[in-house]
Amino acid sequence: MEILKTMKLSIRAIALMACAGAAVFSTQTMASNDSFKLRLATVEGDKSSPIGKSMELWADLIKEKSGGRIKTNIYYQGELGSQQEMFDQLVKGNIDMMITWPQTSYDQRLGINNLPYLVLDWENALKAYGKDGWLRKAIDPIYNEVGLKYFGPYPEGFGGIATKDVQASTVDEARGIKIRSQTFFPLPQTVNALGYQAIPIDWNEVYTSLQTGVVDGDGSNVIYWDYEYFGDLLTHYTHTKHNFSAAALIMSQESWEELDEEDRRIIASAAEVVITKQFKDARAEEEKWIAKAQEGGMKYIDVQGTQLNDLVSRVREEIWPQAEKSFGPEVMETIRTNAPLPQ
Repeated sequence: MEILKTMKLSIRAIALMACAGAAVFSTQTMASNDSFKLRLATVEGDKSSPIGKSMELWADLIKEKSGGRIKTNIYYQGELGSQQEMFDQLVKGNIDMMITWPQTSYDQRLGINNLPYLVLDWENALKAYGKDGWLRKAIDPIYNEVGLKYFGPYPEGFGGIATKDVQASTVDEARGIKIRSQTFFPLPQTVNALGYQAIPIDWNEVYTSLQTGVVDGDGSNVIYWDYEYFGDLLTHYTHTKHNFSAAALIMSQESWEELDEEDRRIIASAAEVVITKQFKDARAEEEKWIAKAQEGGMKYIDVQGTQLNDLVSRVREEIWPQAEKSFGPEVMETIRTNAPLPQ
């Protein structure tokens, strides 16, 4: 694989990749006795975060399973650029692998994973996202069409709305509260459907935006991110559970195709270990950080019962028809057939 592509890399990406070394692959298929390096990156987490630790596990397993032939350079928390920039470079093959949330600029259907109230509890999530889950099967061919190899989901838990000095328990109370949202469909639309004013902002700009009052809070993240990274600013976390936060372990199809079958097996099997472990850890992590945030002084509001069911019905009625225009009727039929009904 050549590091020079027709699309220019950002200055940061060029500098960092130069430090990592130039091209690691040739344009020929790599044999399983060749030594080479992969580039693995994320936008969201630093080295000590769950994603950071999972990237290290993935890299360590690849090195171990290959007998040390395949080494991995890891780039944390947007070191190679913004979310969109890095996803672009992944598709181009300038970054080999990522644990990240896909950008829908290439195919709106990649937003299927972010559809609000797609699952309603952990049991639903395990059924949908597990190795043979209906949602995992639906997502795989979409990634392939974009030019990415999809290994599986990286579940974190159920998202909510974290706020600074204000809090809303109803759609009406949320009016006028400015909430940062991830930039891709349908997350800003979902935040709006909950009653807030969604302001799409990249992850690496959230802290400054909260400090300066550009936004009053952060939306759609699990409580870990809001407490650990913005806990000195945010005071409330309303657990609306409107999205099940699951990133993806993905690889450039170009990089994947340049590997032989043995090395593909090594990388895929290492990814499956990471995914399986994360499914086991995610629920406990969610509960741990809810407790830790409360101990640290953040007020936690758990939306449930009739109030939650009302939000499920309202948000689905508003967002799912919009999604059908982007995802297509076939995908939405699969979702409507399998998604759980509010109780």
